[in-house]
Order: sequence, then C-alpha cells, then structure tokens
Amino acid sequence: MRAMAYTLTVAMLGSLCTVWLMERTPPNAAAAPPAPTRARSTSGPLTVPPAQPVSIEGLFNSDGLTPDEVVNVNVYETVNRSVVNISTVSVRSRSFFMTAIPEPGSGSGSILDTNGHVLTNYHVVEGARQVQVTLFNEEQYDAELVGADPVNDIAVLKIAAPADELFPATLGDSDRLRVGMRVFALGNPFGLDRSMSMGIISSLNRSLEIRENWVIKSIIQIDASINPGNSGGPLLDAHGHLIGMNTAIATADAHQSAGIGFAIPISLVKRVVPELIEHGRVIRGDIGITHVTPVDDGLRIARLVPGGPAEKAGLRGPRTTRRGPVVLEDRGGADIIVEVDGEKVAKPADFLGHIESKKPGDAVDITVLRNGRRTTVTVTLGGEATPGA
Repeated sequence: MRAMAYTLTVAMLGSLCTVWLMERTPPNAAAAPPAPTRARSTSGPLTVPPAQPVSIEGLFNSDGLTPDEVVNVNVYETVNRSVVNISTVSVRSRSFFMTAIPEPGSGSGSILDTNGHVLTNYHVVEGARQVQVTLFNEEQYDAELVGADPVNDIAVLKIAAPADELFPATLGDSDRLRVGMRVFALGNPFGLDRSMSMGIISSLNRSLEIRENWVIKSIIQIDASINPGNSGGPLLDAHGHLIGMNTAIATADAHQSAGIGFAIPISLVKRVVPELIEHGRVIRGDIGITHVTPVDDGLRIARLVPGGPAEKAGLRGPRTTRRGPVVLEDRGGADIIVEVDGEKVAKPADFLGHIESKKPGDAVDITVLRNGRRTTVTVTLGGEATPGA
C-alpha cells in the first residue's frame, strides 16, 4: 500500500508540472520554424542573395522621357522647321502618240538662309517643269532653280517666303564623324511629310557613282531608314546639326529601302553651294581631255580637244590619218595616264575626281606611259571642263 501511494503521488506531481509548463509557453512557440541553414551553391561557398527591386526613380524627366528620348525629341523639334517638302511635275512623252504626260515627283530639302535658298538633290528637280516647296507651317511656294551640280547631285532652289517663316539649318562638320555615331534623317518618305528615322553611321568614305564615270568618294553610309521622298533631306547628328544630305539607298527594289542608305557629306555641300548661288554652276578647270579608256596599265587618252590645254602641253591622243573620205584612227600611239599629281589613277572616276577639285589656271602633273616609258607632262588647266570624260 505504501508503494502504491508513492507511485500515485509521483504521477500527480508530473502532471501538475506539465500543465504549469504549457501555461508559460507562448502560443506560437510550438509552430516556430527551425533555424535556417545556409545553403551552398555549385559555383561558390554561398548562394547569391535574392535580387532587390530596381528603382526607376530619376530615370524619367518631368515629361516622362528617358535621356535618349530627350535627345530624339530635341533633334526633331530643333530642326523640323528647317526641313521642307518638295513637289515636282515633270513631263514624259508617250512616243507613239507624241503626247505629254505629267509625272509627279517628291523629295525633301533644307533651308540654308533667310533669303529663301533651299538645298536638295539635283535628281529631285532634274527635268521638272514645276517645283513647289512646302514649309513646316504648310505654306507652299513656287521655287526656281538657282544652280545645280549634276556630277555631285547637288541643287539649290529659291523661294520668295518671308524671312520670319524661314529657319535655316545649322551646318555641322562631316570631317569629324565616326562610325557608330547616332544620326537622324528627316524628310518626306512616300509622301509622309515630316517623318524622322534614327540609326547610326555604318561606314565612312564610301564611293558612290552619281553619274556615269563620276564617283563621290566621301559618302556617308547609314542604317537609318530612308526611302523614296527622303532624297535631298537632311542627315543630322545628335545636336541637330546638318552633317549630310540623304541621296540614295541600296536595295534590290527601287521603291523600298533595304536598311542601307547614303548621304553626301556637308563638307562637299559647303564647297559647292556658294558657287551655285553665285554662278549657278561649279567652275571647274578644263584639261582638254574629253574621253579616256581604261586599259591594263591606266587610262588611255581616247580624245583630245584640238588646241586644248592637254594638247598644248604635249599630251598625245590617237593618231588620225585621212585616206580620201575615210579617217583612220591609231590608238596604239596614244598616251596612257597612270598618275595625276603623283596619285595613281585606274578608273575614269579617279581622273575626273582629281581634275574636279582644281580651278582654271591650276597646274596639274600628268604622268603617262609613252612607248613603254614613263614621262610627266605639266598641264595648265583652262576654262570649265565638261564632266563625263
């Protein structure tokens, strides 16, 4: 009996202790998770901490624009008033009935000054009977052709608009361009006026044949989208400065861009435009060689102007002999031009490009092969040359 009483007493004391402990334990203590263990990654001793939310505070300005968008909008708003749309009407003849068919065309241009001079491509207005220029405010004016340089595809128009409607473009510096710079093209593609596209300079100093045997070597290649109607419009840098004039696209379809465009650099425009405004044309030196033929060694002189600068200096063309009514021509004795002022020439465009940069009265050293021997002849250029040698 005494042992049984002892056992019951111990059991009752144990139950009372358990109840006391449960009353003092917090309600959530039993549900508390085990202490976390530090996991190990396969690439290092510890795992990367969880990514924190990225704050975009300060990314947008008060208008909700990003820094890139601010640049884009600023270029458009700065230059938009300097860009014009050009509409032309040419006449195409239908040969069978000999009837004249009006043919509309369109292009773009840039205002050069408050006198109403407008820069565009020559091919935009070539052969046009009527040219109209539309300003940013939708005002239209008839335009007259002041001057043109077909070999460089540059033309200057003039409109009689009030000075307060004319906002000249700011000319930039195309000699400081670099591949990768952001550029903007404004114009009138497919008649969609005041359109802007953006891209980068893809390459510099490309060669582009504007006219037969006439190549511009300093062309800017871009990937900004330009299409028919963009011709003559401005190519701009991120400051809104005019650095070139959009002139051509590379495409298998003449009516659609393939993402490669070309622009005439503003350095060439700056050199040509003052002469177009003053003289209506570019005054070039005349060497008196009207045709050359590419051969293995260089450019064979095919035709000289009788009494011209080249002939007076002693350069030789084909020998001609007359036998009755028949004139025989021996080209074998003609000089073969290999260098101009020490620079090798292998194509007619190389020769023309060098002469184009000279003025009447300038002296040019022409190195030729004559009877298998090299000889150099100095030619003093005469009046204006005729492109297309």
